[in-house]
Amino acid sequence: MSPAADHIRDQQRTIWDQFSAGWKKWDAEVLGWHAPFGDALITEARLRSDSSVLDVAAGTGEPGLTAAGLVPEGSVTLTDISEGMLRVAREKAAARGLRNVHTTVSDAAALPFGDGTFDAVLCRFGFMYFPDMSAALAEMVRTAKPGARISAAVWSRAAENPWASLVLGTIARHTELPLPAQGAPGLFRCAALGFMSRVFQNAGLLDVTERKVSTELVRNSPESYWEFMTEIAATVTAGLAQADTAARELIRSDVFQLLGRYEHDGAIRLRSTATIVAGTRAAGAPSRFDV
Repeated sequence: MSPAADHIRDQQRTIWDQFSAGWKKWDAEVLGWHAPFGDALITEARLRSDSSVLDVAAGTGEPGLTAAGLVPEGSVTLTDISEGMLRVAREKAAARGLRNVHTTVSDAAALPFGDGTFDAVLCRFGFMYFPDMSAALAEMVRTAKPGARISAAVWSRAAENPWASLVLGTIARHTELPLPAQGAPGLFRCAALGFMSRVFQNAGLLDVTERKVSTELVRNSPESYWEFMTEIAATVTAGLAQADTAARELIRSDVFQLLGRYEHDGAIRLRSTATIVAGTRAAGAPSRFDV
């Protein structure tokens, strides 16, 4: 991995360790919100009761923990660069009585597993942040058995995700954030139509499919939305850090006003759309490719 990619990875590890407490606090809310995306990945994985499953960039454990309940004779390995996030995942596994779950701190681009180890590989909302997507997917392909399914979820276009674009757009209007380099890790990096299908096809995966899944982030008040986003969304916190006190108050006020457009039946309902891509590992798939 290049020095630049190493730097990005180390920054991400620090950030996610810092945010692990927020993700633990809001676990039930995130679990319900993200469930349709995790369910879609599990459906694509075509699990058996004895499947060996790898969840890459697993964070606090989903969808791997849900998969663990579906493979009682198999096992699930959760990997992430953040030990803090995996600590929360282990606590959740223990609370659910899941004995077939293992955790490993690992960079997605250097997975510490042998070739052809897993029957299925899952990755929910990790690809957008990998410093080197090609290396990460090559490792997923390498560690998957021939015939194994690899499935991933990435956020779709900003316009389809007001849960994030509303606050991020407001921050951008009140600060002078530098434009990210083309292809740099970010929330909507993989959002272009067909982008992930091409990535999977270039990796030598077969039967590649791509579809969208939508749900809603539901909060009961603007204050609840603001607290939620500032405690789980590193991008939001980083943007607010660029604003002085007066600008932060303006951002908060503008966000609260905009949220009124999304109030229905006594709650704020914000569309959340992900692209689900899946493919099958072929025999003799390449171990390196370009995106």
